[in-house]
Amino acid sequence: MSNFMYLLADVSKIANDDYVGFTFFVGSMAMMAASAFFFLSLNQFDTKWRTSVLVSGLITFIAAVHYFYMRDYWDAVGESPTFFRYVDWVLTVPLMCVEFFLILRAAGAKQALMWKLIFWSVVMLVTGYIGEAVAPGASWQWGLVSGIAYFVIVYMIWFGEARKLAESAGGNVLTAHKILCWFVLVGWAIYPVGYILGTPGGLFGYDFGVDASFMDVVYNIGDAINKIGFGLVVYSLAVKSTPAKA
Repeated sequence: MSNFMYLLADVSKIANDDYVGFTFFVGSMAMMAASAFFFLSLNQFDTKWRTSVLVSGLITFIAAVHYFYMRDYWDAVGESPTFFRYVDWVLTVPLMCVEFFLILRAAGAKQALMWKLIFWSVVMLVTGYIGEAVAPGASWQWGLVSGIAYFVIVYMIWFGEARKLAESAGGNVLTAHKILCWFVLVGWAIYPVGYILGTPGGLFGYDFGVDASFMDVVYNIGDAINKIGFGLVVYSLAVKSTPAKA
């Protein structure tokens, strides 16, 4: 009851025109609701799919916790919670890469594929953080490294080993893999675009001057769509691949 009253009090502090605070609040609630949905559905799947759905729940749960912190930071300081956002990403994005390995295990995916995806995702995020928060004067150099890591991931899942495994698996696995690939190509693209538009010197020293609060709204909406959507694709695959109980 006390937690519910805390949430009500917190909502009451959000100004009518505080779209950033509102999206932080909605994002945290949406992520938590998705986590509960994924966790409570685990028992309806075959054992081989439970880990995939569990990871989907962990992704949204970790994001929900960080969104609570980001919302409080925004409310207290009125600045973009860049540090907390990158901490969230460095935990959840590698887990999203793990999902590719988990759904492709039946097709013979090796752990080496998983670790390569995790490695490049960490490189993408760490260099992005350095360019945005630690060394903004060299943001385009760090952004270039981050962008290269992103495109390595895109290549691996669209054309490389992951794609070949998905094609060999066929059926529901191939369909789910294709949808997840589109999430990475289109959904994740908002992050490098946001880096370019919102970081001073983000593209070859040119400052686009996009307001940071606008990018927070875009990131918040994008996070919810990407993380929850990712999980729903995996959930749908698990449902279709689990025989109906008599």
